[in-house]
Amino acid sequence: MHDIVRVGIVVDAPVEKVWKALTDKEQLKEWYFDIPDFGTEVGTNFSFYEPGEKKQYHHFCEIMDVIPGEKLKYSWEYPELSKSKSIVKWQLSEKDGGTYLTLKHKGLENFHHLGNDFQHDSFEKGWNEIVTKNLKEFLEK
Repeated sequence: MHDIVRVGIVVDAPVEKVWKALTDKEQLKEWYFDIPDFGTEVGTNFSFYEPGEKKQYHHFCEIMDVIPGEKLKYSWEYPELSKSKSIVKWQLSEKDGGTYLTLKHKGLENFHHLGNDFQHDSFEKGWNEIVTKNLKEFLEK
């Protein structure tokens, strides 16, 4: 069975503003992670770590698909820990003057063997906080 986390919210902000928050390095820093090498060209690689000085959990990602204002999709892996990959997809659509945003992270079963920090509940908790709290508050302030 595939292990997938899905988070969907309506944000009181236009699609263009939400898209910019998902794709602008300076804005990403404010609600997500500091990703200096982030880009939106298909094939672009970017890396980041959990917040803090420890440089814990190197995340390595590659942009797979981009439809500006609609979809951003990238691979997600932990190269020092495993050869396994997962897929993160953000989708946006206009909804009553705001934006309906969905995040889907699939392939999480590929990380179960890495321990407690890589189980469904951990990803679900993390993505829910990132999307429903951090991103939503950033966009609606």
